[in-house]
Amino acid sequence: MNRPSELASALLARWQEDLRALGYWAAAAAVALSAASAYALVRPPSGARAAAPAHHHKTVKRHRQHVRRVHRKKRIRVRRARRPAVRPSATVQLQRDAATGLAHVLFSRSPGGITATAERVTRYRRLIDAQARGSDFGANTLEGIVFLESAGYSDAIAGSDPVAASGLTQIVAQTGAGFLHMRVDLRRSRKLTFRIRRLEARGKLRRAERLAAVRRQVDQRFDPADALAATVRYLTIARGYLGRDDLAVASYHMGIGNLQGVIARWAGAPLDASTTRLVRAERISYAKLFFTSAPDRHARAWARLNALADDTRNYYWKVLAAERIMWLYRHDPSALESEAWLQDQKNSAEEVMHPRTHTLRFVRPKDIARAERRHTLVPLPSSSRKTYIAVSPFLGQMAHRLHHRRSLYRALRPGTLDVLLYIGERVHELSSSKRPLLVTSAVRDLHYQRLLKRVNENAARGYSVHTTGYAFDLARSYSSRRQAAALQFVLDRLEALNLIAYIKEPEAIHVAVASHAGRRLRALRADA
Repeated sequence: MNRPSELASALLARWQEDLRALGYWAAAAAVALSAASAYALVRPPSGARAAAPAHHHKTVKRHRQHVRRVHRKKRIRVRRARRPAVRPSATVQLQRDAATGLAHVLFSRSPGGITATAERVTRYRRLIDAQARGSDFGANTLEGIVFLESAGYSDAIAGSDPVAASGLTQIVAQTGAGFLHMRVDLRRSRKLTFRIRRLEARGKLRRAERLAAVRRQVDQRFDPADALAATVRYLTIARGYLGRDDLAVASYHMGIGNLQGVIARWAGAPLDASTTRLVRAERISYAKLFFTSAPDRHARAWARLNALADDTRNYYWKVLAAERIMWLYRHDPSALESEAWLQDQKNSAEEVMHPRTHTLRFVRPKDIARAERRHTLVPLPSSSRKTYIAVSPFLGQMAHRLHHRRSLYRALRPGTLDVLLYIGERVHELSSSKRPLLVTSAVRDLHYQRLLKRVNENAARGYSVHTTGYAFDLARSYSSRRQAAALQFVLDRLEALNLIAYIKEPEAIHVAVASHAGRRLRALRADA
């Protein structure tokens, strides 16, 4: 009985050992399987490892190409951004300067103000566009002529007799009938004009308008469409004689024959020489013709230009000024209103150059003294031997009342002094006068200006450009008529270059100088 139980116990113990061994093997197999799986995840098969480099290189290559394209575009953009703005040609710059420098008369003489005039002119824009189309003359140019000639009044007459310049573009009766082949019945036009004015004076405006409609039939100069068409015909004919658009526009007021004479004299050619050939050979623009003519250079051409009125020789610049005004009226009316206000403050454009809200003024004498120490102001020359500029002994005569020396007020801004010295030198060159020009006023402070207003009726009651250091006065005292004429020429030329604005007073000429005048003057001298 004991033996079977011992056998069973032995078998049971052996089975337990076998099961324990089997568990060990199962655990070892599981560990091996886990290790193999981890190895498979970390390291891909040999076939995939061989294909990966080709795909990887293609991806990297595409990425590098994309990066190059992006950087190339960035470099191009940077270059374009850093490229300096294209400088206007000398002719364009001179045109801009003259249009700005001579614009004051348009603001001061526009009937009803500059904005009202621009509003009247713009009513004819559709007609202007229609007439300018196909003529190679810009509608803006034609509009500038309308602004300058009639201020937008289609019934305007230069005087009381319609034999003179009349209509929207101010055509003389003889030119209209003979040269432009317009219908001008001068006898009936005169009678109708007289009756129209009498009816308007009596307040019978409807009857006056009916007669005005009849006048437009017998005198085409008073019909806006016919007047514009005739002006385009004139400009086209003039261009054929003169060879350039700007010369054609200048001739509208000067006359084709007069301008041909100026060009021939400028080129030193016979008066009957072909104008178009001279213009083409010498590359003559109106800017070149105007700004290179002087009493000592192309003197014959200058003498002919000078014999004409200011309105005639400056006509082209004023047309450009009118174009600019109309552009501002359409695109920036607030800027036009602001400029109109500045132009109305004085009898020149000095406040456009130096607005009171944007220009530093010297308040007290110590401000002037500090500016002189910092060379913001420089003293006037003490000797007139080489400068041909003398300082009046009365300049700064109110300084003692402020407990300062007179020499404190004998200074100007550096650029302003450069212009003053240029005026003295140029007037001497043209007149050969040994007598210097006399400076009677230079920089002031607000305290000095208040004292001066009490004794000088010509002193500004409000804002004075003298308190900025950008202005001086020259005595109207000359050694000869030639010196006076030379000074007038230099002032007019500097004004046309938009470097100064001047006012003639009874005993002195007040000159305000632009802040950029010194640099511009040096550039002009270098170009010359």
